[in-house]
Amino acid sequence: MFKSHFASFIITYKRLITAFTLVSLLSACGFHLRGDYLLSDELQTLYVSSSDVHGELTRLVKQHLSHNQVKVLKHKSAQEPELRIMSDTLNRRTLSVFENGQVAEYELIYAVHYQLRFTDEEPQDFRFELNRDYQDDPNLALAKSRELSLLLSEMRTSAADKILRDMARVQR
Repeated sequence: MFKSHFASFIITYKRLITAFTLVSLLSACGFHLRGDYLLSDELQTLYVSSSDVHGELTRLVKQHLSHNQVKVLKHKSAQEPELRIMSDTLNRRTLSVFENGQVAEYELIYAVHYQLRFTDEEPQDFRFELNRDYQDDPNLALAKSRELSLLLSEMRTSAADKILRDMARVQR
């Protein structure tokens, strides 16, 4: 009986050592979970403003910042940097049509323009576009409507991730 307890203790101990070694190796190589960004100390407190205060992109950016332990201010402070989402627009371009002339496929173009403003400095302008293809089928209007809404939501999430990646690269 003592041998079986001792053997299970050794197995548990080996697993613990293996897990600790793997975690140490991953952290030593600079690995961190997706969605975690190393923002500079000066961006740890930030005011976020937008032309669409209640928009999905603004909400997602604030959510991503909070997830990364950034304090998002409710009111503008003279000393703190400001992330200003100037615009986010969705355009579409026809890629193909059916024989009857109805649009079969679109390219969705989601454009984002934002600024990062530091006290007593000129704002830094950032712009980018995300593109996705969307096939439209009039026979499946309800399903396609849901697919489009999911696609737009995914594009906004990708845009919020891109904004944080850009902020992680900012050097002053």
